[in-house]
Amino acid sequence: MKNSLAEEVAKARQHIKSSLECMDDLAKLTSENIAVEFNNRLNTLETENASLKKDVNELTEMMKKLNERISTLEKSGSASSAKPAAPAPAAVAPQKPASKPKVEDDDDGVDLFGSDSEEEDEDAKKVKEQRLAEYAARKSKKPVLIAKSNIILDVKPWDDETDMKKMEVEVRKVTTDGLIWGASKLVPLAYGIHKLQISCVVEDDKVSVDWLQEQLEAIEDFVQSVDIAAFNKV
Repeated sequence: MKNSLAEEVAKARQHIKSSLECMDDLAKLTSENIAVEFNNRLNTLETENASLKKDVNELTEMMKKLNERISTLEKSGSASSAKPAAPAPAAVAPQKPASKPKVEDDDDGVDLFGSDSEEEDEDAKKVKEQRLAEYAARKSKKPVLIAKSNIILDVKPWDDETDMKKMEVEVRKVTTDGLIWGASKLVPLAYGIHKLQISCVVEDDKVSVDWLQEQLEAIEDFVQSVDIAAFNKV
């Protein structure tokens, strides 16, 4: 019994000793890791500090050059403003045109130059009138531009029983000066109902869009409503 107790005590001491050795190894390892991490951070800070110092030095150098340039510009500006203004040139009195000698005939007092100037005025007047007539003739030959619009209309029927072919015939019966009907097609809406999409070209001065819509909506037996799907100038 005593031997067994002694063995248990010995085992306990050995276990405690092993545990203490493990704790020492762990503490040593932790200290080494902390030291390595501390060194790494220190190196990083030193690198960042060196880069920051470099940037500060570059900024300082740039500010120095900028101040020197500003000083140079201020000196040149003050020097130019200090120069006296150049005196204004003396006004030169306009010379009077030499008077045309008056030639008179001692016998009858007729102005020989007067008839020539009158003939020149008549010639200039004729040339001017001729040029105006030519310009008016050229202008009258130019074709007059007629403003037109291309319109696409959506003509909707009352229901799916509406005869769309007859409706298109009635729509095309709406005619007037300046209205030309174009291509058409049936576009499905819903529940078997189709709308008539038809294009036309109108002269803006002769045909009003509102008038055209009113004329089409007046076809009450076939047309429920008329909408403008597209409107473009030609």
